[in-house]
Amino acid sequence: MAIRIHGEESMPLTQMMNKARTLIEALPYMRRFEGKTFVIKYGGHAMVDERLKHHFASNVIMMRQVGINPVIVHGGGPQIGETMKRMGLTPRFIDGLRYTDTDTVNVVEMVLAGKVNKDIVNLININGGRAVGLSGKDGHTIQARKLKHVRHSQALDVPEIIDLGWVGEVTKIDTTVLKMFRKSDIIPVVAPVGVGVNGETFNINADTVAGRLAEALKAEKLVLLTDVRGVQDKEGELVGRLTPESIEQMIADGSISGGMIPKVKTCLRAFNKGVPASHIIDGRIEHALLLEIFTDKGIGTVLRSQPQEEKEEEPPPSSPTPA
Repeated sequence: MAIRIHGEESMPLTQMMNKARTLIEALPYMRRFEGKTFVIKYGGHAMVDERLKHHFASNVIMMRQVGINPVIVHGGGPQIGETMKRMGLTPRFIDGLRYTDTDTVNVVEMVLAGKVNKDIVNLININGGRAVGLSGKDGHTIQARKLKHVRHSQALDVPEIIDLGWVGEVTKIDTTVLKMFRKSDIIPVVAPVGVGVNGETFNINADTVAGRLAEALKAEKLVLLTDVRGVQDKEGELVGRLTPESIEQMIADGSISGGMIPKVKTCLRAFNKGVPASHIIDGRIEHALLLEIFTDKGIGTVLRSQPQEEKEEEPPPSSPTPA
């Protein structure tokens, strides 16, 4: 059945009712998360597909409109590689990590803190939001030191320490600048570039930066956008919920492997440092953020100590029965 407005046929009534049910389903989550901080790692296909880029922007704008404080951390590996090739530089990787010499770190900073960061800021602004771009060097927000990468090999009796150049690890997060945005409608967009004690520039993994920011900001949620459905078991089925114990088991039996291991370990560290929930979701799905955050079932994998519904609707303790 369709209804008519001013003589024109609109959408079917059942479709309108479904939209209303979706809004009603989302309302408790909007109330619960008002004033809370979400740290969102933005990367993968959602950063290159034009349609998905605009969906992402509208999602974070809606979060801000309902009182959530989104903090965006972005990657940019493909853009770095393309720029290096145009400049006659050859990208080099060691154990899946980008070797970052002096020329490379200059490109990394130019691309991440410049082109990519400002493109995301502009994307949010043209979709009706207000965003400001930062790098970890602004306000000494992300302080870092040289990453010590250790390679373990059966061929060697002792672990091998690999020099990755200007690849860094986070030593401290200064939240001063980011906290200034909490009482405004401005969405901060952070490039994962850190600063050393002598002003050096460090290239840092964006997932790691997002996790450390979530810890420091006492975020309610850490959300990692990926190009897969989430964590999957050996049969390829989506695992909707993880616990710290199940993570260790799935890494041991090979269910969690490859590039998913550091993502899950980032979530596990954030959880152990007090972030109530960490989500790994498929950024290739339209409105992935809203579907994960504002619906009962979600679409990806979440790490938390107990199901969300148990947290939300926990009954008050009953009074003891008189003897």
